[in-house]
Amino acid sequence: MNARKIFKFVSLIVILAVGTWLLWPPSDEGETAGAAAAEAPGGPRAGVKYTIRFSPGNSYLPGMTPDGIGSPLKGLADVVADYEKLHPDTHIELVTAPVGVREYLVTQLISGMAPEIINVNVEDVWQDIQKNWYVKFNKLLDSPNPYVKPGEPGSVRWWDQIKYPGISRGTAAPDRNYYCICYDMVETGIYYNKNIFRKVGVEEPKDFEDFMRICQKIKDYTNEKGEHPYTPILLGQWTMADWCLDLFFDQFYAQITPGIDLSAGQDPERELYLKHYLDWDEISFLRKKGFFGKKDPRWREVFKVMYRFRQMANRNLTTIDPIREFVTQSGAMYWAASPFTYHLMVDKKLGFDWGIFYMPAFTQATSKYADGHPMCVIGGPGTQYEITNSAISDTGNPETSERLKRVGDFLYFLMAPQNYIKVVNETPRYLTNIIGVPVQPPLQPFDDFLKRDYSSSKWMFTFDLKFSETLLRMLDLYLNDGITLDEFIWWIETSLEQACQNIELRKPPDWAELQRSWDSKAPARAKMKDLPDEAYR
Repeated sequence: MNARKIFKFVSLIVILAVGTWLLWPPSDEGETAGAAAAEAPGGPRAGVKYTIRFSPGNSYLPGMTPDGIGSPLKGLADVVADYEKLHPDTHIELVTAPVGVREYLVTQLISGMAPEIINVNVEDVWQDIQKNWYVKFNKLLDSPNPYVKPGEPGSVRWWDQIKYPGISRGTAAPDRNYYCICYDMVETGIYYNKNIFRKVGVEEPKDFEDFMRICQKIKDYTNEKGEHPYTPILLGQWTMADWCLDLFFDQFYAQITPGIDLSAGQDPERELYLKHYLDWDEISFLRKKGFFGKKDPRWREVFKVMYRFRQMANRNLTTIDPIREFVTQSGAMYWAASPFTYHLMVDKKLGFDWGIFYMPAFTQATSKYADGHPMCVIGGPGTQYEITNSAISDTGNPETSERLKRVGDFLYFLMAPQNYIKVVNETPRYLTNIIGVPVQPPLQPFDDFLKRDYSSSKWMFTFDLKFSETLLRMLDLYLNDGITLDEFIWWIETSLEQACQNIELRKPPDWAELQRSWDSKAPARAKMKDLPDEAYR
C-alpha cells in the first residue's frame, strides 16, 4: 500500500473517531440534564404514572397574551395544578400544535405521536373517523361528571351540564357518534365604529340592501381634504371563502331544503341544531343531480352576490391587517369573531365607541331566490377538544384502557363549573357552554346570535384539502377580477367532482338509501322553481 493510500485510510479513521467523540454526550452531564428536566417546575414528578399531553390551543395556553394586550393567561395553569395536586400520579403536559394545518395533524395521528387531547375543528375530524384516529365521546357524555355536586347539572350525565345542547349535539359525525366536547362557543358579528356611522349619517342596517346602501354611503363620504377616508367593511380572504359563502349559500338554499335534505328525520338529536345541514354524502348525491354547478342557478347567484359585496371591502384580501385598519379608524366596520371583543375592551388608546350587529338578511330586492329569513349561525362550537388514539396506547382498546379513563377524568375536571370559569371567563372572548357559568356582558350580543338556525353547509371543511385550497384560490381570483364568473364556476364544479369521487372511494355512501330519500321528496321538488333539470326527474 503506497503512502497516499495509507494517509487517506488513516485520515478517514481519524475523522470518524473525532465525529463520534463530538456527538457522544458525556454520561455525567446527560444524567444531570435528565434529572433536572424531571425536577423542573411544571415537568414530570417522581411517581407519575400518566403523562397526558394536552394541546389546548392558543386561546387558553398559559403565558399567552391575547392580541398582545393585557396580562398573560394563567387560568388553565391553575386548573392543571389543582388536578395534579388531586392526582399525584398524573402529569398534564401542555403542548402547542399548529392550528388548521392538516398535514401536521395527519402526520402526528398516523405515527401515534399526537397529544392525547387536541383542539381541532370537528368537521376536520369527520373526514377521518373511519381510520380510528379518534376516540368516541358517547360513553363519557352519557356518564356522570364526578366533579359536579350531587343534584346539579352533570351529576347524572355529562350532557346535562352543557348550556347549548343543540349546538353541541350538532357536532355528531355522519356516523352519528361524537368525537369531541364543545368546550366553549364562538360567533361572528360585524363590529362597527359608531363615531364614523354618526359622521356619515347612517345606522345599523335592516336588511342586506340597506346594508349595501350604508356601505356605499361610507365609501363615497368625502372629508374636508377631499379624501375618501373610510373602507366600508374590513375582512380577509378566508372570511369570504368560509363565513360569507356559508351564509349566502343558506340564504338561497334554505327554502328548498324540504326537497334536497336527504338525511332529514334520521337523527332527531343531531337535528336539534343541524336540521338542514348537508353532509358530504348528500352533497355528492346532489352533485349527480346537477346541483352546485353551471346548471344550478342558485349556485351562480351565491357568487354573484358575493362579488357585489366584495366591492365594499378592503382592496387587498390577503395581506391586510384588518385589526390595525379598524382601530386606527380607516375602516368603518370589521367582520370578526367574538374574541375581538377583548381587544376593543382593553385597548386604552381606542378613540371611538363601537357596536355589533349580525349580517342582515337577503330579501326579494337582492334576489328572487331570497325569502327574507334571518342569516344563519356560522359560529357555534369554538374550542373543540378531541381524544386521539394516543390515549389508548396502553391497551389499544377504549373499553379496557386505564389511560383513557384518566384522560376522560381530566376533561371532567376541566368542565366542572368551579374550574371552567377560571379558564373561559378569564377574558371576554368566548361564550361559556356550561350551565351556571355566566356569559360575560360584552359577549351578550353573540349569545343572542347563537339562538338562530345553524348553517346548512360548511364548504371549506366538508371535503379534502385539495378542494378547500382550490376554492380559496379560485374565489380570490374571481372576486378580484382575475377570472370570470363562468370560469370560476367551471373550476369549482370540476374540483367538486374530484372531491366527491375521492371521498366516495374512501367512504362509499349508501346510494340506495339516498335514492329512496330523494324519491320521497319528489312531490316537494315538483312545486319548486329553477332547480337543475335532473332534480325533476
